[in-house]
Amino acid sequence: MEVKIGIQYAPRELVVETDESAETVEKLLADAVGSDGVLALTDTKGRRVIVPGSKVAYLEIGSSTLGAVGFRS
Repeated sequence: MEVKIGIQYAPRELVVETDESAETVEKLLADAVGSDGVLALTDTKGRRVIVPGSKVAYLEIGSSTLGAVGFRS
């Protein structure tokens, strides 16, 4: 699943491909913002992305399109 993270005062958003469910990502964000902690996600390649919860402006959770090559109708 694709997760886009908007960060305060940053002109670009972070895009992370993760195997976590939407509910899990939402809970991680709520915990990070509620406890003034960090949002930590692991992408599909095993890398970790860590963002301070107080700096998250928005989070967009969407599904990825696997195998999208060429034109779609």
